[in-house]
Amino acid sequence: MVLCLAAGLLLGASSARADDLGEPTQAQATLPKENLTIASATGHHVFSVELAKTPRQQQVGEMFRTRIPADSGMLFLWDTPQQSDMWMENTLVPLDIVFIGADRRIQAIAENAVPRSLAHISSHGLVAATLELPGGVTARLGITVGDKVEAPSLEKKKKKILTQGVLSGGYAQPRRRGCNGAVT
Repeated sequence: MVLCLAAGLLLGASSARADDLGEPTQAQATLPKENLTIASATGHHVFSVELAKTPRQQQVGEMFRTRIPADSGMLFLWDTPQQSDMWMENTLVPLDIVFIGADRRIQAIAENAVPRSLAHISSHGLVAATLELPGGVTARLGITVGDKVEAPSLEKKKKKILTQGVLSGGYAQPRRRGCNGAVT
């Protein structure tokens, strides 16, 4: 990491900022948002979700936030389908962690993840995205495994995955990446 940073500085790169390095110490600014809908047996549930796209946005995630509105969340978009393992380090509120497959269906849900816990919460398989919602919202709304998730960024991702042949079995190897302290 230091060698890469030094090489970037020698080449005049200015994209590496001091606040993008090291362990997060505060909540990140609100990220760009889009509406996401989960179609379940109990109805269509609409959330306004922030889009965590960059490695730093994914690393910080919901850390240090003291409140997440009931109709909000954060969507972590992975470059390719991969196993997603999250943890709650520096996350101060309980979360429901929803793992979304390349087919945009919910593959797994971890309800009421414990704030500040370092326990790994796994997708137990390859997923295209991970959604964090306020703790208890999936049970309250009757959201379950198999429910369909719709969002503009997931539609774009599905088209990209189909183009790459991922849905037909050409999965990339899972990678490790920080996200809310997550390892994926």
